[in-house]
Amino acid sequence: MSGIKEMSLKYNLHSWSAQGKLSPMVVTKAEGIYFWDEDGNQYMDMSSQLVNLNLGHGNKVVIDAIKAQAEKLPFIGPGYALDVRSEAAKAIVEASGMEDAKVFFTNAGAEANENALKLVKMYTKKWKVFSMYRSYHGSSAGAGMLTGEPRHFANEPGGPGFIKFDGPYAYRAPKACKFNNEDEVTAFYLELLENQIKYEGPELIAAIFLETVVGSNGVQIPPKGYLKGVRELCDKYEILLVCDEVMAGWYRTGTAFAFQQFDIVPDLVTFAKGSTCGYVPLGGVIVGKKIAEYFENNVMYCGLTYSAHPMGCAAAVATIAEYKRLNVAENVKKLAPVLASLEDELVEKHACVGQVRHIGLFSMVELVKNKETGEAIVPFGKDPEGMMGKILGMLKKEGFVTYSHENMIMVAPPLIITEEELKKAMAIMDKVLDSVDNMIK
Repeated sequence: MSGIKEMSLKYNLHSWSAQGKLSPMVVTKAEGIYFWDEDGNQYMDMSSQLVNLNLGHGNKVVIDAIKAQAEKLPFIGPGYALDVRSEAAKAIVEASGMEDAKVFFTNAGAEANENALKLVKMYTKKWKVFSMYRSYHGSSAGAGMLTGEPRHFANEPGGPGFIKFDGPYAYRAPKACKFNNEDEVTAFYLELLENQIKYEGPELIAAIFLETVVGSNGVQIPPKGYLKGVRELCDKYEILLVCDEVMAGWYRTGTAFAFQQFDIVPDLVTFAKGSTCGYVPLGGVIVGKKIAEYFENNVMYCGLTYSAHPMGCAAAVATIAEYKRLNVAENVKKLAPVLASLEDELVEKHACVGQVRHIGLFSMVELVKNKETGEAIVPFGKDPEGMMGKILGMLKKEGFVTYSHENMIMVAPPLIITEEELKKAMAIMDKVLDSVDNMIK
């Protein structure tokens, strides 16, 4: 064992893991879509780390912006006006297209959702909030209770008022459901949601939180008309709509924010990850006009020592400029159908692939034991034999690194990937899935 790994295991606590079973890779360098371990092995970063490294590793423009800000003014309290704070907020509001919106900056996505929770409750004077099952909004106290999958269990019982609802997931809908088209899927899940709003009392519901495109829980893409229907329900019952774009935002789906593809405007938008590509931590809440105006004469009880941190804001300004300079939106538009075609072929070819879902360069491969019944390759919330870990290990051995959640494998490379690199990576996936087909026989 190397000294670095030994020291890491001795002093670091690693996320979402039983510590005694870990053997973390020692990374020595990274560039573009690649990184290398201490033995010189090269890996393709096919999940953009945690789907945040949209510009890839080592972007010099962003790095230089961080260096320049560190030399100029590495920190000043959040109460002061500063060039990069104003520039970052302006660039983010303009990217959102939300007229007269404002930004409250945080350090990460979970903090963004925590503060969005406070904002909607202060504005509406209501105390219930809705969020989907099979969602992830963070693991801190409030964001963890918004989360609708097993990672929120450690937060329970938590505070009152967190209500879960079933978002659209036609592949795993109740067996009695027989959908003929996307419109029927939308109608079914909107009816479920409206019923639940009535049951819980709309006069008590402050907001509906949803990931515009559900991320780690399956890259669930809303069916046609669903988000527009949710927006209409929110307007009908005087409920705020909060779109969590922590993962789906910043061109991951092809537009600056994913909600821009679904003919809606949310009341608040939370963001993080791709705003700086992780080079410096930064997150925030885009606060729509009517809510921002409310706080002109009412105290906003939100604050963080590192809110609008100068180095984070400098990184955001540079990152947003790089998206434009590198024409990232066009690259996603060009490669999205390539990825879609390659993944659709996996469904046809492999017995273990039940479904693939893709939008932009954001996709998930769902693995099954039985294609006819759709039985997942591992039970929900469990993996007693470490099946998914074995599959990830096979991919890693071939130079393809990503992560899994439940029975699904994330495919979300840096948005600067080339067509040649994408095809090379998916050839590795194809090869490994041949082995998985044999494992389920």
